[in-house]
Amino acid sequence: MRAPSEFGGRRAGAPRRRSWLTLLVPALLAFCFLIGLGVWQIQRKAWKEGLIAELTERLAAPPEALPPPQSWSRLDPADNEYRRVAFDAAFEPNREALVYASAAAFRPDVNGPGYWVFAPARLADGGVVMVNRGFVPEGRQDPKSRPAGALSGPVDIVGAMRWPDTRHWFTPSDDPAHNLWFVRDPGAIATAMNIGPVAPFYVEQEAPAPPGGLPQPGKLVVSLPDNHLQYAITWFGLALVLVVTYGAFIVRERQAA
Repeated sequence: MRAPSEFGGRRAGAPRRRSWLTLLVPALLAFCFLIGLGVWQIQRKAWKEGLIAELTERLAAPPEALPPPQSWSRLDPADNEYRRVAFDAAFEPNREALVYASAAAFRPDVNGPGYWVFAPARLADGGVVMVNRGFVPEGRQDPKSRPAGALSGPVDIVGAMRWPDTRHWFTPSDDPAHNLWFVRDPGAIATAMNIGPVAPFYVEQEAPAPPGGLPQPGKLVVSLPDNHLQYAITWFGLALVLVVTYGAFIVRERQAA
């Protein structure tokens, strides 16, 4: 009786060898995917560097006059975000709103848990701008604990224009009843506090510092992370590993043929 190999058949129970050709298309797709991710990270790197340069230039420029209220609805955030401004206004007394402050990329001088203190500032022409007067640490959110920080009368304010934060899926809901907010949204704060119409932006105050130091204003500093080159090298490296591994697989298959 002839052995199965004499008929050109496969020995019973022997594993079927997978040809390198059957894995060629998946390997090419994976290679293209990894290269695409690397190229995307290079593009992101160029975008991030341009953004950092633009924001650095805006925050280093001398302050300009605050745009008049009649132009507020036409302001483009892309052209005005982080623009430094200077204006005279009077803070409305006893109208503070507390916004929970997490780590701030643009305020490296702020550490630990605390709150941003938002207050309406009324301009001479009647317009109202919400101003982020600065940071107070946990335990100092009650204005009575920092009475020296209450400013009355017109104040020469210098700061940077900012637009409202984006609310995400995991952002907690604001609690107006307890004067606690989780996004810096001047419109929502003004509505809840019955302040009336306010500017669509708010101002991050950098000066003047109030007596006693609280709330703590500060100049914004561009400190955005730029790790895109590292990510690109990782993706390109994985693509190279795939090529080497697949090449070794082809050599082993041919040697075993």
